[in-house]
Amino acid sequence: MLMAHPAVLRKLVDEYKALQALHAERGDTESRGRITEVACALCISTGTTDVDAALIAARHQLPGAQVHDDSLLAP
Repeated sequence: MLMAHPAVLRKLVDEYKALQALHAERGDTESRGRITEVACALCISTGTTDVDAALIAARHQLPGAQVHDDSLLAP
């Protein structure tokens, strides 16, 4: 499986978190649409189909990750 560059993953994770905070504050459709776009990019970049799994997979792939339990990634 191809893996996304760590810088790309970091940017996507950071953007997703920022957009979630913005959407929680504003609740507008523009931020919701952008969240969906970033979530799709995360899923594609990590080979997952769910944004929560994508966030976990991205964190596992980022430099400095200290993974002790990867049971959440098992099918």
